[in-house]
Amino acid sequence: MSVVVSMEELLGWSDEASNFWKLHFDANPALLELKCGIGGAATVQDLVRHIWAVDLRWAQRLAGLPETPVADFPAGPLEALFDLHQRAAQILKGLIADPQQDWDAPYTLKASWLPQGEATLSRRKVMGHALFHGQRHWAQLATLLREAGSPTGFRGDFLFCSSLK
Repeated sequence: MSVVVSMEELLGWSDEASNFWKLHFDANPALLELKCGIGGAATVQDLVRHIWAVDLRWAQRLAGLPETPVADFPAGPLEALFDLHQRAAQILKGLIADPQQDWDAPYTLKASWLPQGEATLSRRKVMGHALFHGQRHWAQLATLLREAGSPTGFRGDFLFCSSLK
């Protein structure tokens, strides 16, 4: 018997984290202007933009939709950035629910940062990467804010994910 964590559960974890941060920044908007430096982001808001824009781009790739150019993503406000995540989650939910999707099918990424020999992966692996990408950055952000004297109480560990019992 295989023990698995489903993509639905990982998407639920991603939604929980995004919802937490949306509410946290709604209550503490000044934190968005803090200097950041994670992944080249100048401010926390830039990092949030990166996380949610990448959510959408991975969803668009997996769905075979045109990718939104990076320059077309809004710089803010927070509500516009959160909309990127919500759009991504809707696309991913639709893909996960579609029984016609072949998750073991090869998917070739066209990305300059990926070595040519590593560019073809399963769609399942790409989906997993898409759902873990934000989690890694949220953990970095929680550490940054705690070190800046603004602990968030973020419980982003998978252990605390309510979409998985």
